[in-house]
Amino acid sequence: MTSLLTASVISVATLASCTSTQSNQQAQTTSNGSASGQTCAPEIASIDFGIISTESQQNQKPKFEPFIEAMSQTIGRPVNAFYATDYAAVIEAMGANKVQVAWYGGKSYITAAERSNAEAFAQTVNSDGTQGYYSHLITNKENPIVSEIDLQKGNGNEYIVENAKDLTFAFNDPESTSGYLVPSYYVFAQKGVNAKEAFKQLIFAGSHEATAQAVANQQVDVATNNSESLTALKASDPKAFEQIQVIWTSPVIPSDPITYRKDLPDCLKGQIKDFFYSYKDTAVLEPLGWQAFVPAEDKTWNTIRELNIGKDILEVQNDKNLTPQARQQKLDELNQKLDALK
Repeated sequence: MTSLLTASVISVATLASCTSTQSNQQAQTTSNGSASGQTCAPEIASIDFGIISTESQQNQKPKFEPFIEAMSQTIGRPVNAFYATDYAAVIEAMGANKVQVAWYGGKSYITAAERSNAEAFAQTVNSDGTQGYYSHLITNKENPIVSEIDLQKGNGNEYIVENAKDLTFAFNDPESTSGYLVPSYYVFAQKGVNAKEAFKQLIFAGSHEATAQAVANQQVDVATNNSESLTALKASDPKAFEQIQVIWTSPVIPSDPITYRKDLPDCLKGQIKDFFYSYKDTAVLEPLGWQAFVPAEDKTWNTIRELNIGKDILEVQNDKNLTPQARQQKLDELNQKLDALK
């Protein structure tokens, strides 16, 4: 009887231990969403990843496809790249839930956060380890205006404003941080100049690649660009790069946000974050100009919001078509937005 009782106790203890282990494993699986990624949010069969149009799709696709494939394998479901023709297309696609994860610039992100349910969770780290970049004004090295500018001081912005009526000029995209917002504020708005009316001809070329090529081919006198895109151009088209002269450089701009829709299931958000925070494949990231991703949150890009509001304030102050009352009302609204960011 003693022997049978002992065996019975051991059997019960063993069963309890197994049950406890299974429960712990189930709890761990539930906490992580799914070990394989297949049981987390099974209703979401695939993910669409939005990519802003800093270059043509022809150039972007071979750079991004290995990264997209790695993401697909890690989260356990297909990830499809969405290559847009302009920044607004990614914003609208996320708002319509046709894109669930996206890479934005700072300005396009704050628009997407307002309109398209976007939430930043990571920030890109550049190949050199920095988390910022610069906006530039560029011209062709053979353009006569180069001799009129002090390249050491980089004061091309002053020359451009003073001689705008005789120049052709290209922004890239209205939702671009470095290709529109930053130069609009620092070069034009702070000096009370309306860039849309100041030049002999103004165009929106669409991408940083397009503005660089327009300058290299002497199709415009001056254009916007940035430090990251010029580095990419040096590798992809060194002949065009050699034709370009930087004539103005902005203060540092926070590097780009990676975002997902706020309404994604928590378990899927966790898998996506885990992938980005741990991904370090240099061979895949180097062509994209990145070396890693670090955790970030929405307020990381409040400096861009402040810059955007500051540009709007200066434009309102210089708008001669507004009555004093209308001007003050707009300024009060903009200052309230600034205060809300503090």
